[in-house]
Amino acid sequence: MARIIALFVLCSVLFASINAISANFMDTFLVVGKVYCDTCRCGFETSASKYLPGSRVRIECKKRDTNDLAYTVEGVSNSKGEYKILVNSDRGDEFCDVVLIRSSDPTCDEPNKGRDRARVVLTRNNGLVSKTRLANSMGFLTNEPLASCTKILQQYEFSEDQF
Repeated sequence: MARIIALFVLCSVLFASINAISANFMDTFLVVGKVYCDTCRCGFETSASKYLPGSRVRIECKKRDTNDLAYTVEGVSNSKGEYKILVNSDRGDEFCDVVLIRSSDPTCDEPNKGRDRARVVLTRNNGLVSKTRLANSMGFLTNEPLASCTKILQQYEFSEDQF
C-alpha cells in the first residue's frame, strides 16, 4: 500500500511540474524582424537596401489605459540584419512595438520616420496559433543616396523628384 501511495505522490508531483512548465511555455513568444539601411532615402525597402547586422532594437509594451511603460526587452540583429527576441509573458492588455535604438552603420543612422517602429501583438487571445510574431522591417536612412538610385526608383515607377 505504501508503494501505491508513493507512486501516486510521484506521479502527482511530475504532473504538476509538467503542467507548470507547459503553462510558462504557452505564454512565450518569439518576435522576428529585420533592420535595413534605405540606401536611396526613398522611405521603403528596395533592391538596393542593405540589411544591418549589429543594430539594436527594443520591444516596448505600454499599458492601454495609462500609456505607462510596462515591459521592455532589447535585441541585436544578426549577420543578415534579422533579430529574434524572446518575450516570456503574454502582454494581452498592452500595446507593444518594436522600436529602433541604434544603427550599426554610422553612415546610415537616421531612423526613417514611419519605419522606425513596428506593432506586434503578444497575446494568445487573438486566434493566432503560432508563437512566432513577425514584425515589419524597420529602417534607417543613409546620409548620402547611392548614385544608382535613379535607376532603382524607375523600377518602382518613381522619379527622383518625388523624394
